[in-house]
Amino acid sequence: MGTWTPEVIQMIIRGILETLYMTVLSTVFGYVLGLPWGIVLAVTDQDGIRPKTGVYRVLDVVTNIMRSIPFLILLILVIPITKFIVGKSYGSTATIVPLVISAAPFIARMVESSLKEVDHGVVEAAQSMGAGLWQIITKVLLPEARVSLITGATITFGTILGYSAMAGTVGGGGLGDIAIRYGYYRYQADIMIVTVILLVLLEQIFQIIGMRMATVLDKRHV
Repeated sequence: MGTWTPEVIQMIIRGILETLYMTVLSTVFGYVLGLPWGIVLAVTDQDGIRPKTGVYRVLDVVTNIMRSIPFLILLILVIPITKFIVGKSYGSTATIVPLVISAAPFIARMVESSLKEVDHGVVEAAQSMGAGLWQIITKVLLPEARVSLITGATITFGTILGYSAMAGTVGGGGLGDIAIRYGYYRYQADIMIVTVILLVLLEQIFQIIGMRMATVLDKRHV
């Protein structure tokens, strides 16, 4: 048990905080980009409230292309952008840039799917009462889809958490970085196992919180 010195324990705690820092901020910034992106996709689709085939096709292709790029490859591709924004290409703060770029199209597709689940009858009723586009989006689509949106956000958080761990292969910081440095390079399997368990626990905690929130909102809706 000599491995578990106060320094190692402190490192693990720091790894947890760095992982939460990367995941939470990346999710927030991902939604800053992905939410309006998804709204435009849902609105401009042929069955949307403002069909615009050209706009939808361009956004649809961009979304599919960006979602098709594996995260580790994207991590390397955007190094120049990361350096420009953050000033360096390694560490937890630098990892947020590729995490956001990777998460945004994923979030956009989740938002689009959630909004398309809204009953068309509700939208048509709002239109018949003279509601404008912005009113329909903010007063009808988003509120009606809130349970699905929160479920999607929970899934997104788990996905970004997994990506943040993958970033450890290139010095991205957090628990993934610890697992690679100690578990892989130094063959300290006990540290790697602990980091994996902690990642699973973090995922489960946020999964439970997200699902509880969705359930509470669903009951209020009823």
